[in-house]
Amino acid sequence: MITLAPARLTEVALLGAHCDDIAIGMGATLLTLTRGYPGLRVCALVLSGGGTGRAAEESAALERFCADADLDLTVLDVPDGRAPAHWDRVKSALAEFRRGTDPEIVFAPQRGDAHQDHRLLAELVTTEFRDHLVLGYEILKWETDTPRPAVLHPVAPEIAAEKARLLAECYPSQAQRDWFDEAAFLGLARIRGVQCHTGYAEGFELTKAVLDLGGV
Repeated sequence: MITLAPARLTEVALLGAHCDDIAIGMGATLLTLTRGYPGLRVCALVLSGGGTGRAAEESAALERFCADADLDLTVLDVPDGRAPAHWDRVKSALAEFRRGTDPEIVFAPQRGDAHQDHRLLAELVTTEFRDHLVLGYEILKWETDTPRPAVLHPVAPEIAAEKARLLAECYPSQAQRDWFDEAAFLGLARIRGVQCHTGYAEGFELTKAVLDLGGV
C-alpha cells in the first residue's frame, strides 16, 4: 500500500449541504489535520440551516473540531432537501466562496451520495475548484449508498472515539435518529481501518488527481 503525504498544508476548504455533514463525513480527519497543522486556515461553507438552531450547533461543533485552526464558517439558508431547486443560488454561493479561499485540499460530499442536496453540491464543487485536489467524504445514513472509497485516511483510536463523542455532544437535534450514535460512527471507521490495515480510518472518493514524479 502506497502512502502519499502533502509537503505543505496551509489552507483547506470544507463544503457541506447540511449542518453536521462535515463532522459526520470527516470529523476525525478534521481533528487530525487541525492538530497536526496548528494555525491551519479552515474555510467552511454549509448550504442550509442559516438563521436556525442548526446553524448554532454547527458553529459550536466546528469550533471544537477545529480548535487549533483559523476557522471561517458560512451557513446559508437554502431549504433543506430542496437544493436542486435553488441551483443558481448554490452555484453563485460556491463561486463567491471560491474567490475567498485558496486551499490545498477541498473536502465535499462524494458524488454518488443518494441525498439530492449532497449530490448537487458534489457535482458543482469541481466546476469551481477546477485545479484542486477534491476529496469526497461519505455521510453515514439510512440509504444504502456507502461508497467504495479510493482514499483512506488512518486515524488514531482516540481520535475516532473523540469524533463519535463530539457528534453526540454537539448535535443534540439529531439524537432521535436511529443511526446517529457512537456505535454506528465507530463501526464505519473500523471497517475503513480494516481496509487500510489499521484500527480506524475515514474514507474518501477521488475523482481526479495529477501525479507529479518529477518528470516535467
